Amino acid sequence: MDLYCVMGNPVEHSRSPWIHARFAELTGQALHYGRRRIALDGFASGVAAFRTDPAGTARGCNITVPFKFDASAVAQHLSPRAALAEAVNTLTFRADGVHGDNTDGVGLVNDIQLNAHVAIAGRDVLLIGAGGAAAGVLGPLLAAGARRVVVANRTLAKAVSLVQRHAAVALAHGARLEAQTLDAVPGRFDIVVNATASSLSGDSVPVSADVLQPGALAVDMMYGPAAAGFMDWARMHDAVPRDGLGMLVEQAAEAFALWRGVHPPAARVLSELRAQLGG
Repeated sequence: MDLYCVMGNPVEHSRSPWIHARFAELTGQALHYGRRRIALDGFASGVAAFRTDPAGTARGCNITVPFKFDASAVAQHLSPRAALAEAVNTLTFRADGVHGDNTDGVGLVNDIQLNAHVAIAGRDVLLIGAGGAAAGVLGPLLAAGARRVVVANRTLAKAVSLVQRHAAVALAHGARLEAQTLDAVPGRFDIVVNATASSLSGDSVPVSADVLQPGALAVDMMYGPAAAGFMDWARMHDAVPRDGLGMLVEQAAEAFALWRGVHPPAARVLSELRAQLGG
């Protein structure tokens, strides 16, 4: 049996096993997809253990918090988008080594444009956070035609580093790109994306509601109970809330296509999953 999994800490909440099982069912693929909780200081050994699993042949894995930078270090080959992000959420095990890719960005862009029906081109986007999650989506947001992207982070140096790494991409797509601290974000935005771990830890939204244009789309990369606080904040300030469930399904569809050579029906699976979760 071909084996796949999601690796993270925590990982028990992940819906990825159900999503990939449904993808496999709908596309006629034979595989098994599970969860693996990895010790915070043991990512490389966790990958090695998975690759020697006697239950089958390990073909790949998805990576969630907090290991996306660790996964980049483990990969021997990086896709251009993973190299730009310096963060990896998808590993593929091939005869010539471990290949790393990042499907987070295309997942977010597809969810915003295809599922939420909000165009990114010509819009002002605020990206909250400068860690692995933010690094994975900044390039695709710029490539989708955003007019202006501000990366806001508690530590300005991290935001500056991420912006500098993406300067050429911003220039190529005619976008304004800048870094700010969380308490100094200038202006209002059409799309606000929370790429921090604040939702997981139950912290308050790390920016002022003044960043929201009336009717702005406010997306939290988390989903389920973890996203509730951010979504309540968005509703309270006349924004349109969206959790990360659609992004999760869309990035999983991209990973599935990389692994199996067939693109699954992401919109159908997202609809089924929302119904299953009651909304």
